Amino acid sequence: MSEVGEAITRVHRQEWARLVATLARRLGDLDVAEETAADAFAAAVERWPVDGVPPNPGAWLTTTAYRRAVDRLRREVKREDKHREALMLFAAPEPPGAIDDDRLRLVFTCCHPALAIEARVALTLRMVGGLTVPEIAHAFLVEEAAMSRRITRAKAKIKAARIPYGVPLREDLPARVTGVLAVLYLIFNEGYLASDPGKEAVRADLTAEAIRLTRLVRDLMPADGEAAGLLALMLLTEARRAARVSAGGELVALGEQDRGAWDRDLIAEGHALVRARLASGQAPGRYQILAAINAVHTDAPDLRDTDWSQVVALYDQLLRVDPSPIVRLNRAIAVAELDGPQVALAEIDGLPLQGYHAFHATRADLLRRLGRGEDSRAAYDRAIELAGNTAETAYLTRRRDQLAGP
Repeated sequence: MSEVGEAITRVHRQEWARLVATLARRLGDLDVAEETAADAFAAAVERWPVDGVPPNPGAWLTTTAYRRAVDRLRREVKREDKHREALMLFAAPEPPGAIDDDRLRLVFTCCHPALAIEARVALTLRMVGGLTVPEIAHAFLVEEAAMSRRITRAKAKIKAARIPYGVPLREDLPARVTGVLAVLYLIFNEGYLASDPGKEAVRADLTAEAIRLTRLVRDLMPADGEAAGLLALMLLTEARRAARVSAGGELVALGEQDRGAWDRDLIAEGHALVRARLASGQAPGRYQILAAINAVHTDAPDLRDTDWSQVVALYDQLLRVDPSPIVRLNRAIAVAELDGPQVALAEIDGLPLQGYHAFHATRADLLRRLGRGEDSRAAYDRAIELAGNTAETAYLTRRRDQLAGP
């Protein structure tokens, strides 16, 4: 890729969400905002190779997009309205309200409570988080076409209901924080184990940004237990990153990781947050319980030292908050360590997760432990077929190939 091409790609990654959200707020139309922003980047592709990359690429794109928006307004609205709309584009920026960070402000702005939680999370992941529709569909375990329709419907509702893109005030934050935390959690997960085989297996840029923004949410809302719980969960997960992928690019399972490579500072910070939430006496939410489960794992010097009975008890508690098939699947993995693979297999075989690669990977491992090599191989084949992450695919392939017999 040329130097100019690399510059355009880099600026696109950094500026796209900000530019689209700003235009959407001014124009009140997400579709027009996306089209206008795309026009600006198309102009960059045409002009920068000739004129050179400008000193401030983001400002160049913003100015170009605004001009394109003004031209569009001039074409599409009556003369009496067009000057007022055009002036709005160049009006002084809105005050930041309760949130100082630009990206976090955009996340709170897009997580409007008038939308259903799934719609606001999906839309925000697309508009601000920078995730593609396939990546978002993978996060929600739905087909790509279904997710595309969900995002389109959310945009249509915003347009039809004239939902304002106003910067939320401090009193608006509690009604939006659930969606915001869900967005940050899914961004972190995409970085933790990327679903796109064309990208790095672990995307440290996404995990770092999710942690940064979650820290800001916790500072902004220190009494929110789930914000603290999500931060602890991210820290305890991120602490293991250096040990999760081998030098050969293969995923390393928890039991095989070099625990000496774990980041002890992040683990200490995560444990402190978990202890503080336990000491609060408040009923824990989903992220707090998940953080507590990760605290048990990171507290054990070796996999054999893991307190599996405590892990199962925490999953039982989580099921009361989130009785989803994913939670049941993860609980069964812990049950296998306590009661054996046969009991765990019986618990997961009826779960509606046929399109989820981790379901088949878990079945493959349990069947392997039961000596059912042919069934295990078939389960590994299905898991490999569904897995998008290259490191995970390499791990599953090796495990399948280690099975005895044809």
